Amino acid sequence: MNNTGLFQEFSEVSAKQWKQKIQFDLKGADYNETLVWESLEGITIKPFYNNEDIENIPPFSLNKGHKWSVGQSIYVGDTKKANTKALDVVEKGGESLIFVIPNEDTDFEALLSGLNLESTEVHFNFAFLALEPIQKLVSLLKDNNAKAHLNIDIIGHLAKDGNWYHNLDKDHQLFTEICSLSNSKIPVIGVDTTLYQNSGANMVQQLAYGLAHANEYVNHITSSGIEKLSAVTFKVAVGSNYFFEIAKIKALRWLWKSLASEYGIKSECNILAVPSKRNKTLYDYNVNLLRTTSESMSAVLGGADTICNLPYDAIYHKDNPFGERIARNQLLLLKEEGHFTEASQIADGAYYIESITKQLAEKALVLFKQIEKAGGFLDSLKKGMVQRKIKESAEKEQQLFDEGKIISLGTNTYQNPQDRMKEDLELYPFVKTKARKTIIEPIIEKRLAETSEQKRLNDE
Repeated sequence: MNNTGLFQEFSEVSAKQWKQKIQFDLKGADYNETLVWESLEGITIKPFYNNEDIENIPPFSLNKGHKWSVGQSIYVGDTKKANTKALDVVEKGGESLIFVIPNEDTDFEALLSGLNLESTEVHFNFAFLALEPIQKLVSLLKDNNAKAHLNIDIIGHLAKDGNWYHNLDKDHQLFTEICSLSNSKIPVIGVDTTLYQNSGANMVQQLAYGLAHANEYVNHITSSGIEKLSAVTFKVAVGSNYFFEIAKIKALRWLWKSLASEYGIKSECNILAVPSKRNKTLYDYNVNLLRTTSESMSAVLGGADTICNLPYDAIYHKDNPFGERIARNQLLLLKEEGHFTEASQIADGAYYIESITKQLAEKALVLFKQIEKAGGFLDSLKKGMVQRKIKESAEKEQQLFDEGKIISLGTNTYQNPQDRMKEDLELYPFVKTKARKTIIEPIIEKRLAETSEQKRLNDE
């Protein structure tokens, strides 16, 4: 900190002096045992940070003009209804639309009718992998000068489903052909890291697996002879560890920039952030509003490009206008009334956040190098190494939750015994198991509260 202006009246205080003062105030209690703790990622957290903690940390911040957009997901089961909903969402403040496309025969012209695609960003999540419909979509998007993201993620599908869309060779062939369609305004590649967070991976694992996941695509594209790689879109799940989640998103950009420079890629990554499902609950469900607000704030301060909030009742209710409106308005309140319009710079230079950003990035880079040395991310998936490590992390987190060391209001702390949820369930909110043949063990998402909630439902 420069000793200018008002601060000329105060002498600088070293970390050593701060620690001595704290130890004096503890009156004999052990400093390390009382105030120092370790996160699930193995990062030691101190009670205070100062400028000494960010010495030799290279500065990394977003452009001053960086802005984030309010997103909303729309399932395209019926094209006409989805289009009507999209127009309504934009009219009510939505700035980015995330279309979930279940069928190859979707009429994209009808879906996008009436939308100003130059001002409204669109994302697509496809439940299939086929060249012809995506080719038609890209042509339509180019004709309308649209800013769009296709989010093609064949490895993400394999990790979640346990099987390729078709098979390894055909999936990669189609992936390459679709990548050749892209331009700077229509990135093709998506890396969905929400699966890792929602299944229990710690933040270092999320970052390392996301980076290794992306590296598989970059390797494939560069070896396929495609001269220019379009930007990569990372989908990130944000949990309730407020400052760590800010640091995680910052670290992801840092790591991508490091990886991209090795390939001579100059494009920045795009980050689509959504609240985690892992900590959401059935009982005392209104607390989910507090969780998603905190998580959305972390996403903003971390520098996400698009934030798509999760309705408070998403785990047990079908899509409904009330839940979606509340979720969208949470973001609009942050943006318009909380003045979070260009808030990503607020976290720049914060000693604590910058310190844990560096540590998360460094630890993730070490794990990434281990994965690459062992044969790469895809090979690690096939051998079950990634699945095993995520399970280990999930079990450790679950134990802390069950012991009440990870607190969930209304669930493992301050339960309301009068709560009744059995009659309100429109969706099955627990892990679904179905025996089927897969080529790898799929990574399964699971909420922390599932076991206790099943018991409470049975007791109603």
